[in-house]
Amino acid sequence: MATLDELFALVAEREELFTKELQQISAGGGTGTSGLLTTLRHTWTGRKSGFIADLMNRMSALAPADRRAFGQQVNALKQRVEAALAEVDARLAAAARPSGAVDVTLPGRVPVVGHRHPLMILREEIEEIFMRLGYEVVEGPEVEDDYHNFEALNMPPEHPARDMQDTLYLDAPIVGGIWGAHRGLVPEAQVRAATLLRTHTSAMQIRYMRTFEPPVRIIVPGRVYRRDNLDLTHTPMFQQFEGLVVGEDITLADLKGTFLAVFRDLFGPSIDIRLRPSFFPYTEPSVEVDVSCTSCGGRGCPTCKHTGWLEILGSGMVHPAVFDAVGYDPEKVTGFAFGLGMERVAMMKYGVDDIRLFYENDLRFLEQFPPL
Repeated sequence: MATLDELFALVAEREELFTKELQQISAGGGTGTSGLLTTLRHTWTGRKSGFIADLMNRMSALAPADRRAFGQQVNALKQRVEAALAEVDARLAAAARPSGAVDVTLPGRVPVVGHRHPLMILREEIEEIFMRLGYEVVEGPEVEDDYHNFEALNMPPEHPARDMQDTLYLDAPIVGGIWGAHRGLVPEAQVRAATLLRTHTSAMQIRYMRTFEPPVRIIVPGRVYRRDNLDLTHTPMFQQFEGLVVGEDITLADLKGTFLAVFRDLFGPSIDIRLRPSFFPYTEPSVEVDVSCTSCGGRGCPTCKHTGWLEILGSGMVHPAVFDAVGYDPEKVTGFAFGLGMERVAMMKYGVDDIRLFYENDLRFLEQFPPL
């Protein structure tokens, strides 16, 4: 049977143990402090298995005369333990972050940023090159009438060249579009019912020339539509980039010099070009422009079919019939026109072998290009 002095010593020993454990918990801080404090409270003040309850249970082994003194000692210990725990609780509550609070010292979350589409990157690059050469960037309607899309470009209804472009026609004409109204102008014969989706942006060249006198130096980017099956190199909708230069004494030499400067800026200084005779109803003479193969440098490879050259665009000197249609005098002015598909140039520039990748919204493809 323990004596009163031995139980007093046990009380002092356990109080010292409690003080050490409480100091360790307080010094540790962190997100687990509250849980450790709860465990310590149950260990000491639990009604059945706590250290305080264990000391109170030992009172029955004492002589009746000693129980009062020991009970007072245990009650005093209990009060000190509860006061110490309450103090730490209050300190933790004061330091706790309010519900829903934001720690402004934490680094911010980096938002997910999209990537620029390769066709838009290329379009902006081409526009910048031509603007440095003094060209104006012009856009036009994507729904067109037969006159501007075909007839004014020397392609009357019976012309066989229309068979070269399978056209998408509208179910019902759209009436009311006026190009040029934003400039305060309503050009003669500009207001016609739209009956088709444009097959090229050349129609905008006609609208521009019927509105403004020469000299003319414009580029016309935009979407065009043809009845093509979707495959590795064709799509029913694609991006086209057309240009027009009109003035006095414009020659094929100006055309070649322009393309040489543009493609060397676009692909690198080692690029060379060549002109091949061709046919387009709105140009005479007409030429196809080839660039030296970007894969082999002109030495010959499977990409260029071992010719060293890649076809990139069609062009030529503006046909006199086109000048007649817009009211220009072909005896006083000459000019050249050209058109290229941006997807074709992008495939060459970025090494893409499937045109469908530009329109499938596959992030694995798009994330390879610079972010916004």
